[in-house]
Amino acid sequence: MTSLLPEGFRDRLPPHADGAASVEAAVLAVAASYGYERVDPPLVEFAEGLGSRLKAGGLRDAVRFVDPVSQRTLAVRPDITAQIGRIAATRMGHHPRPVRLSYAGSVIKLRASQLAPARAQRQLGCELIGLDSVAAAVEIVTVAVAALTATGASGISVDMTLPDLVETLAAGPLPVPADQVSMLRERLDAKDAGGVAALAPAYLPLIEAAGPFAAALARLRAFDTTGLLASRLDGIEAIAAALPDVTLTLDPTELHGFEYQSWLGFSLFAAGVSGEVGRGGTYAILHEDGAAEPATGFSLYADALAAGLPAPERRRLFLPLGTPADDGARLRAEGWVTVAALTHDDTAAAQLCTHVWDGMAVRPASL
Repeated sequence: MTSLLPEGFRDRLPPHADGAASVEAAVLAVAASYGYERVDPPLVEFAEGLGSRLKAGGLRDAVRFVDPVSQRTLAVRPDITAQIGRIAATRMGHHPRPVRLSYAGSVIKLRASQLAPARAQRQLGCELIGLDSVAAAVEIVTVAVAALTATGASGISVDMTLPDLVETLAAGPLPVPADQVSMLRERLDAKDAGGVAALAPAYLPLIEAAGPFAAALARLRAFDTTGLLASRLDGIEAIAAALPDVTLTLDPTELHGFEYQSWLGFSLFAAGVSGEVGRGGTYAILHEDGAAEPATGFSLYADALAAGLPAPERRRLFLPLGTPADDGARLRAEGWVTVAALTHDDTAAAQLCTHVWDGMAVRPASL
């Protein structure tokens, strides 16, 4: 029998589709309250342009096809952040900086992994473009945590990393040959102490400088005998101070997914959700003249969040056949979701209604 849907794709049925929509609405409402205005880029762009703004190799994750109108190759976006950068650099290039933008939309990947089998998901987020500062980073992480809280997520934790740490040290007090920097980063990310010792033993203390935030930060400060990392460490400490009610951890050499971010990267987690619910950090967007502009942002994964939250409670009010339209309008104005009988055979149980209107009052239904 032919599968109904391709591998990695699925339908969202009630009430879970409503749950995902509620997550999206909550995140965007928080973003708007902090001054982030929504943009809505298209699902498809010219592959050449999109590829130039995605991180290196990004088009490998993109579904591509030939446009029958232009005869050019188009790509379905595997990530929205690159499109926000395009909008900020072109259509909103004249806008006073910093620009605060929010977004929500579907992304599709050409292939998936065993750990993340979904090829389609909803991506939500905020980008603050035109400012590279601790204040900008504090705002972005604060908005991300507030957005997660608004969805109903609990047990929120933030894991911070310093994406350019190894390059900074390798070009300064702890030199490493340029052709070995990438290998060193990978071994540190894998916590391969033997591999690090064989390549650059001076970096071994970084493996121990991971874990609960305060202890890990203290180890990093002790490691930073030259003070080269002081501004970065002061920055992440300021972020931590702005999040007193959030569990914080630090893994300064985490690599996967942060290869093209600058001094800050962070992952977001929530209780009851397997894996990350989002991530963010500092990076640069490219203008058409080749100039780079700093940016800070975060993305949340609505499907992962919705899956980790209880299904929305159904409160559906059954209106028996012949209920006056004015009664229905008044009840909806009071906040009820009404389901009107359309035949004599309709029942509250068949329509999954939790309550029934008896013409005078609302009473619980017997499901």
